[in-house]
Amino acid sequence: MKKTVATHNEVNVQEIMKTYDRESDYRRFGGYGKWVVALLAISFSLFQLYTAMFGVLDAHLQRAVHLAFAMSLVFLLYPSRKSWSREHLHWIDAVLAVVATALPLYILFFYKDLVLRAGMATPTDIVVGALGVLMVLEAARRVVGWPIVIVAVVFLGYAFAGPHIPGVFSHRGVPLDLLVDHLYFTTEGVFGIPLGVSATFIFLFILLGAYLDKTGLGKFFIDLANAVAGWATGGPAKVAVISSGFMGTISGSSVANVAGTGSFTIPMMKKLGYRPEFAGAVEAAASTGGQLMPPIMGAAAFLMADFVGIPYIEIVKAALIPALLYYTGVMICVHLEAKKNGLKGVSRDQLPNVLRLVIDRGHLAIPLIAIVYLLISGYTPMRAALWAIGLTIVASLLRASTRISFRDVLEGLENGARSALGVVIACATAGIIIGVVTKTGLGLKLASSLVELAHGYLLPTLFFTMITSILLGMGVPTTANYVITSTIAAPAILQLGVPILAAHMFVFYFGIIADVTPPVALAAFAGSGIARSDPLKTGIQASKLAIAAFIVPYIFVLSPALLMIDTTVPEVLMIILTSTIGMLGLASAVSGYMFTHAQWLTRLMFFAGGLLMIDPDLTTDLVGLGLLATAFIIQKIKANAEAKGSIQN
Repeated sequence: MKKTVATHNEVNVQEIMKTYDRESDYRRFGGYGKWVVALLAISFSLFQLYTAMFGVLDAHLQRAVHLAFAMSLVFLLYPSRKSWSREHLHWIDAVLAVVATALPLYILFFYKDLVLRAGMATPTDIVVGALGVLMVLEAARRVVGWPIVIVAVVFLGYAFAGPHIPGVFSHRGVPLDLLVDHLYFTTEGVFGIPLGVSATFIFLFILLGAYLDKTGLGKFFIDLANAVAGWATGGPAKVAVISSGFMGTISGSSVANVAGTGSFTIPMMKKLGYRPEFAGAVEAAASTGGQLMPPIMGAAAFLMADFVGIPYIEIVKAALIPALLYYTGVMICVHLEAKKNGLKGVSRDQLPNVLRLVIDRGHLAIPLIAIVYLLISGYTPMRAALWAIGLTIVASLLRASTRISFRDVLEGLENGARSALGVVIACATAGIIIGVVTKTGLGLKLASSLVELAHGYLLPTLFFTMITSILLGMGVPTTANYVITSTIAAPAILQLGVPILAAHMFVFYFGIIADVTPPVALAAFAGSGIARSDPLKTGIQASKLAIAAFIVPYIFVLSPALLMIDTTVPEVLMIILTSTIGMLGLASAVSGYMFTHAQWLTRLMFFAGGLLMIDPDLTTDLVGLGLLATAFIIQKIKANAEAKGSIQN
């Protein structure tokens, strides 16, 4: 009986992943096809490991080989039409796989000639380049989805339509040959910085994630979270928050995170008594927060380091407090919801023992501890990832129960390459968008328009930038999401003197939070699929739980000390303390509960007090503390009165 239920849950999750995550809807070959795909994927991973260990090729060559491997696998694994078989290869896809692989390799074979005639593309170059751009878009449609393709096509249209556009967005237009040359034969388009980071750092971290999954680290996180928090008020929901936060450090996808941990946590929450909409929303909000959590941040941290021009470790430091505030807010909301509905935790005798877990499987976390240590010690992300991959395999050998075989090592290489496909293609597609922006000057034009719309005021400009980032982030993977929002939306607030790191972090947050913001809230919809709840209601609930992500970015733009910019350790500790109190206020306002149900005036006091406490300033902290204390007292008096009334009755 138990086996039947498990199988049902497994199938259910797979179907949900196929629905909301294009990367999961791929062919599963048998026979020779299986071996061909496995050989290609393993070769892809070995190429990345080899160049990471012994030195990468020239930037353009490294990226060309990287893209060639990815394109071959995408066209073999992802059918052109939804109705086509997931077990057999259609001849059209076979032909396209060969063509798509050959186009990036054209750069490899004719590299010297291309360098010598830089800026003077031949007719053959133009044909190859144009086909290359089209094939990247087709690959993106298959593995990433329509949203990013539509955005890229709009930008390509803008490049040609410039002379016909009135007003500030007008430009001279870019001829086809010049545009193709710029997008495909320079390192400012398809083969630009996003693909460069994918070809070096990102792939290795995805490969690391594949090996960590092989060792059973995800199950260890869930069991550990159960042991730590499963007994508390609303325990299963807190387990979801903690385990999804852990998984988010190695997962590059909100949807994948929801499916991975939600298949365990959502049924647990429903069984305890949480409403299906709330259960799905908790998992969606917690999983989405994983993309904001250092050290990996859905691989966007590496891109941000390149774009902003500061060391990677500074990105990690800056992201830490906002991410902790986000999870604090979700955790408090979960706690208050449980208190409001009288939901208890799971009996301790039904939960795993923490000490036993750590003794049996704690060694699986060694690679994560090591990678943080290495990054802090000044190792490059590439070198740190290499060491972590090696340590993952070695650590698994420490106990027989976690030991991985040579077959598992090969499967890790294969799974890592397949998991990286969406990121590789998304980065290549994002390069098309960046190429158009740099060629036409659109970034500055859009920035000027947003500032003009806001009449030069910072707060309205931040609001319009927020809306832009949410719209651009809908349905787009984390890495591409950041590339697009930082290229298009960030320049607007940079014009108003906002520190570059704060500006980039601002647009990144709102691009990511699109995963729980209706109408295209993919993480929330995936959570609703597992919870069997109403998708829209789940999305709205997830947005409420993620309230910190809508507020904290405004605070760190106005007070960059929240990002640990130009601050001291005592100031940081004070910021953490006051911000945590502030999140308690905001969560109480959203939940409408502290000790008892809160009336609208009390909720308003909680909300205003929470906002003021999060803002790192002594005056706002004192005013906010006063408001929160007043609301706290009102709630306490009301709760005591209700308790006396119930005793008398």
